[in-house]
Parts: sequence; C-alpha cells; structure tokens
Amino acid sequence: MNSVWGAKQRKQQATYAARWARMYSPSVRRSIGFIGSRTVDMDVLKQLIEEDPRLTTRCLAEQLGCSHITVETHLHELGKTWKYGVLIPHELSPHQLQHRVDSCMELMTSHRNYQWLRNLIIGDEKWVLYINYTHKRQWLSAGQTGAATSKTDPHSKKVMLSVWWGVKGIIRWELLPNGYTITADLYCQQLDRLAQKLKGKQDRIYFLHDNARPHVAKSTRQKLLELGWVTIPHPPYSPDSAPTDYHLFRSLSNHLREKKFDDENDLKMDLLNFFGQKSQDFYERGILSLP
Repeated sequence: MNSVWGAKQRKQQATYAARWARMYSPSVRRSIGFIGSRTVDMDVLKQLIEEDPRLTTRCLAEQLGCSHITVETHLHELGKTWKYGVLIPHELSPHQLQHRVDSCMELMTSHRNYQWLRNLIIGDEKWVLYINYTHKRQWLSAGQTGAATSKTDPHSKKVMLSVWWGVKGIIRWELLPNGYTITADLYCQQLDRLAQKLKGKQDRIYFLHDNARPHVAKSTRQKLLELGWVTIPHPPYSPDSAPTDYHLFRSLSNHLREKKFDDENDLKMDLLNFFGQKSQDFYERGILSLP
C-alpha cells in the first residue's frame, strides 16, 4: 500500500477501513437492530399481536429478544400488514354491543340456510357532491410545499341519492329535489314506488335499512306492515352489517373521486352509467358476504 498510495494515503485508507470495521462490529449492529436472535416463537408472537395489535415491531423485538427486522419478517410470514384500523362513527356502549350480537344471533338461528338473502332488498341514502375533491399524498422534497387541495365546503352543492338493490342489481334509485332531505312522509312515498317496482317479482321480501329517524318513524313502520315485508333488524351504528355502506357506497365513493358535475342531468348520467356497468356478481357478492 505504501508503494501504491504512499504512507500518508495508506494511513488515511486505514482510518477509513477502521471506521467501516467499527460500523459493522457486532456491538454496533446489535444496537441498530441488525443482530439478534433470528428465531422467534411464532405462537408467542401471535399471542402478543392478538392481545395488542398496535404493538410496534420494536416493542415486540424487546419482548422477544430479537431484532425488529426479524419480527417484521415473521409478521409478514404470518400474513400481517401494518395498516390503520377502520374508523367507526361512534364508540358503542356495552348495551349496543350486546344488541349487535343479539341481532346477528337472531338472524342466524331463524334463517339457517341464508337463502333468504336472495330475497333481501336493501335501501339507503347518500349525499352526492357536484364537485368531489380528493386529498392525495405527494412525493415532495424537504421544505417543499405540495399542490394545494381545496377543502370540501360543508355548504357546497349536493343532492340526496336514495337507492334500493338486491342480489340481481339495482331495483330503483332516485335523486331528491335540490335542498330536500328525507322525511318520514317522503320515505313512505318512496316505499310505495318501490313496492310498485317489485310487484309480482318476488313472493316474499326481506327489507333492510338503517335506523335513521325517517326509517324508524311510526308511519314508516306502519307502511312496512301494510306492504307485508319482513323487516330485518339492524343494530344502531353498524355500517359493517349494512352492505350498502361497506360495499355499494364504498365503490361509488371511489368512482366519484375528482369528478365535477355541471348540473343534475350530468350527475344522473354518471350514476346511471355506474350502476349499469356493475355486473350481477358485484351486487350478489356484496349481499352474500353479509353472514
């Protein structure tokens, strides 16, 4: 090295070599998580994340006596991914949680073969905006300000969409006049129009809607009795047991991202295309996944 680099250069190269050697020494690698036990008791790991799925890989590594990289590797082997949980509208009380269990058990014991799902009609409402902004992540340099996204104005122009559907697809949908919202009287009129659409098509109708005030009003309950439909119990604040929420409206929300509509006719045509382009398998899958 002296003949090639000279004494001064050799000394400098030796310093670099020593620095790299120290960097990859066992003590340093252990401190930054490179070295540790490469074997993990998978049963213990599964138990830990079942007890608290919010534990980070570093917290798990401390408890298991291994590196966080080893923990991450084994978590992937278990099919786990690090992601956010589902946001829920309300924290349910013990009574409401028990109501959910009771409602589900009632359906499972009274309708064991699930064939009734093929006669299930589901109704729900959704506000649809004329201008749909989407806040997206951007790749930015340090200190760089990304492209701005307008915040949705709570008073922006929107219209109420009412939709009813089953395993074969959309049965009926309508947009309320601008500025209107659902009332019990209006909802009963909608049910009459829906009944006309269903006349002669199904021997028995099972009907599912949420617990919005117009849906549980006395006049609405009386109307459903007159129609002879079997009303399926729906626990409060349970969008995960409403296929319209977790399936149909989720897909519709994705479809509407970044879209702008000039007028109601423009919006109607887009909704008509959305509902029409979905296959029967899409609608069937949304309802049959309910159990």
